[in-house]
Amino acid sequence: MSSSGRGGGGSTLAAETAPPANSLLLSAPPRTRIYKIIVIGDSGVGKTCLTYRFCAGRFPDKTEATIGVDFRERTVEIDGEKIKIQLWDTAGQERFRKSMVQHYYRNVHAVVFVYDMTNLMSFQGLPAWIEECNQHSLGGEIPRILVGNKCDLTDATKVKTDLAQKFADTHNMPLFETSAKNPNDNDHVEAIFLTLAHKLKNHKPMMLSQLQVDESKVKLESEPKTDVECYC
Repeated sequence: MSSSGRGGGGSTLAAETAPPANSLLLSAPPRTRIYKIIVIGDSGVGKTCLTYRFCAGRFPDKTEATIGVDFRERTVEIDGEKIKIQLWDTAGQERFRKSMVQHYYRNVHAVVFVYDMTNLMSFQGLPAWIEECNQHSLGGEIPRILVGNKCDLTDATKVKTDLAQKFADTHNMPLFETSAKNPNDNDHVEAIFLTLAHKLKNHKPMMLSQLQVDESKVKLESEPKTDVECYC
């Protein structure tokens, strides 16, 4: 009798000291949201430098052509919630990309198109990159932004801001012009990716209103402009 009494008492004590199951769930740390953002554009436009600047806070000491895919991530806090931003930087050259394309375009939350402001051909190649996204089911519902890199090289600028803005409006994208190399533009590079993260978190459209632009009037001009300033 006494033995069974001790056993019963032990069961009662265990039941009294064990925390309720729902309290364990309440004390579990919140999950960190993860957003996959792909950065695409021609080779040499500065995709790797932009992602490195955002994730490491500085311009890379050495830059080489990306072969395959570079992957970087950074955790930021937005409205009191931790957000992990994963930046996937793909090679701009077709021969390095063929085996990676399917995996690269899977489960994408947003797209960053990058062109070199001093290289007109990199700007003219943007429609092909947009078409590739469309072919992999990354349509207009996926947030997109357009980034003109190397705005610090004002004397060598070949792509006018107003031309790039018309192109961005046509494709319902906000335009940023920045420099991954210029240390004074570090906050600007931060703003580009943090703005995108804010929009993703809050499910807000990247464009507050879509301007109606006739695509036939948006031509890829080749006239150089030397007085282009950084535009956001």
